[in-house]
Amino acid sequence: MTPKVFIDGEAGTTGLQIRERLVGRTDLQLISIDPDQRKDPAARAAFLNEADAVILCLPDDAAREAVGLVENPAVKIIDASTAYRTAADWTYGFAELDRAQRGKIAAATRISNPGCYATGAIALTRPLVSAGILPADLPISFNAVSGYTGGGKAMIAEFEDETSSTYTKVPYRIYGLGLSHKHVPEIQKHGGLLTRPIFAPAVGRYAQGMLVELPLHMSTLEDGRCLHDIHAALATHYRGEHFVEVASLDEAKAMTTLDPEGLNGTNRLKLFVFGSDTSGQARLVALLDNLGKGAAGAAVQNLNLALGLGERTGL
Repeated sequence: MTPKVFIDGEAGTTGLQIRERLVGRTDLQLISIDPDQRKDPAARAAFLNEADAVILCLPDDAAREAVGLVENPAVKIIDASTAYRTAADWTYGFAELDRAQRGKIAAATRISNPGCYATGAIALTRPLVSAGILPADLPISFNAVSGYTGGGKAMIAEFEDETSSTYTKVPYRIYGLGLSHKHVPEIQKHGGLLTRPIFAPAVGRYAQGMLVELPLHMSTLEDGRCLHDIHAALATHYRGEHFVEVASLDEAKAMTTLDPEGLNGTNRLKLFVFGSDTSGQARLVALLDNLGKGAAGAAVQNLNLALGLGERTGL
């Protein structure tokens, strides 16, 4: 039978993006609740338990409530909120985390979709920690910039709705000044870090696209590692992956800038290793679409794995 998929919160930014990627597919059936019943617990519960797979595109508390409404043990849940990203009984939905993760996602009934910033940060650190290059207890920091769609409807209104009381023409701004951004716990856990990293996010006046940067002094790495060692560890980790690519050192060396919108509309993630052994400094950068591999694309990839469908289907 064709599996049924229910998106709880399909009217939100991520929900709409997921629906766009699933509509028209013949290998699954999308079921939708009447807009007037979206806040009716009984009606939602019926859809949540009827589906073979549910994708939650809700705030954290609402996601927890939705999970509590699921009584059918066969229902597979993919949660796009922050609620379960560090929960021990949920499987982290970054298939490229290590060689075993894809199989864990396929076998799981509870899958937490990664955060957009976290996807870039973890993609850079996990291979280096696993390879013994980046000390797990090293204090590190990430700098990042995202398009304003990463902030959901409220932030989109700030940048697009001139009638909104919060409308702004600011070209770029930093935030998360209290150093308590919600993605930090998952970055630390799934990035393999023992020391809480500093995370410095920013938003630019463009809709979507993201850069996540990890600057490193190579003198702080294990055994005097060089730029080539860093690149080799990343390239080895992601060899054979379809959605994650590591740019060659020659490609990176020839570049003078990097556009955060470069992978928009895709489920791709591209990693770059900039720097030089002469300076003893490296600048690692992850490029992705915050609504693609950073949200909706990853959710569809996880859905495909969970339902035993072609992983690339719809992507």
